[in-house]
Amino acid sequence: MSNAAIAQNLINGEWLGGADVERMNPARPGQVAVVSPTANLEALDQAIAAAESAQAEWAAMPMPARGAILITAGTLLQERKRAIAEDLVREEGKTIAEAMGEVTRAIDVMRFFGSLGWAPTGEVLPSGLPNTSIYTRREPIGVVGLITPWNFPIAIPAWKTAPALISGNAVILKPAEMTPMSATHLAKALADAGLPAGVLNIVHGKGRIIGSALAHDPRVAGLSFTGSTAVGLGLHQVMSERRARVQLEMGGKNGVLVLDDADPRKAAQVVAAGGFGLTGQACTATSRVYVTPGIRSAFLEELVAQAGSYAPGDGLDAATKMGVVVSDNQLEQNEGAVRDALGRGATALHGAPADNGLHFAPTVLTDIAHDDPAVRDEIFGPVIAALEVPDYESGLTAINDSRYGLTAGICTDSLARSTDFAQRAQAGVIKVNRPTAGLDLNVPFGGVKDSSTNTFREQGRTALDFFTWGKTVYTGV
Repeated sequence: MSNAAIAQNLINGEWLGGADVERMNPARPGQVAVVSPTANLEALDQAIAAAESAQAEWAAMPMPARGAILITAGTLLQERKRAIAEDLVREEGKTIAEAMGEVTRAIDVMRFFGSLGWAPTGEVLPSGLPNTSIYTRREPIGVVGLITPWNFPIAIPAWKTAPALISGNAVILKPAEMTPMSATHLAKALADAGLPAGVLNIVHGKGRIIGSALAHDPRVAGLSFTGSTAVGLGLHQVMSERRARVQLEMGGKNGVLVLDDADPRKAAQVVAAGGFGLTGQACTATSRVYVTPGIRSAFLEELVAQAGSYAPGDGLDAATKMGVVVSDNQLEQNEGAVRDALGRGATALHGAPADNGLHFAPTVLTDIAHDDPAVRDEIFGPVIAALEVPDYESGLTAINDSRYGLTAGICTDSLARSTDFAQRAQAGVIKVNRPTAGLDLNVPFGGVKDSSTNTFREQGRTALDFFTWGKTVYTGV
């Protein structure tokens, strides 16, 4: 306990709340990684009140001044990068290389959205009326709630918080219960950079309590959520009933189509990186792959070889290529999905039950039906179902035969096939000869179907659309 990190609630510039919830290091049973408070509704009410009080003054601050604070926060994160990454590994379990990359993403996000403090925010348009000018402007929506998941515990809070702040909103951030410290590091960097008290507040606690209360509170003008589809759709209903804004990024069951003209080794590397990197714990992870007959044998041989190189281990060991599973519950979900698939006749070309804590080997399943739950349902672990399809059209149909539509990929040397796939695949992000996981911060991100509300996109300049509303101004001379 004495060496554990301490996360607290941040309310109106003060760090409050007794730390009474222990989060264990998933790679080192018995070692407490971080302790955090269990917030109650009184703490949430205080945080919303603080945000409501601070928002107008923050919005009145010149946008370049707001941007300068975000850029300074990015510099502070850079200076603290190693320590933040190590805390991230201890509470989430990913590798130190992945954690360093994630902190770098948070740094770049702060700098990117900070730079937008000097960018144009509206247009000057012609009027059909004489002696009249027209221009547009964007206004902040007010107080926003942000609910973030455990799998990217600093990157996702950063890419929601930064566009909210640069737009002039005040924020209530509810981090995932298992990863409270990474969001704390983000908030400390912003506070040390000069963010006024009350503009960013953090409230820890149970999602079903804090998240539900955020959605129901009339003072919260918008809610951005990343998490499960079931929870997201429930929040969407609450927000829609009171005509408040809601942005959802939910589940994925991302497929890759591998055609005969692809290089089997390169295709296997693409699929393995997408499916086994980040321990498969990403909404954009590859979890199903469709292979045409001519390349099937060679591709599977290469994929099994790739799986063997992703041995799970302690993320703080620089030699570890894949981190441990985040929790006992997630391990049970992974093992249960594989066990049930095997019981229905599937074959495991690679993978075995965990016999060392939360170490779960990358798993490749074959001889599996296209409608098997392991093919259709999100597992959120390093499990890839490999299926054969007779040709391109059948593969494209299989890719689209899913309730989800977040990312989709194709491995091919054919420009015609890749162009057609990009047009017809039903997903918000298309990857050609690249892993389905992994995103650039300056481009829009989001899905279709049950992966998203398919309204407001995250990341890039389009992220500002959710956090602002448009106004058109006519001026007569």
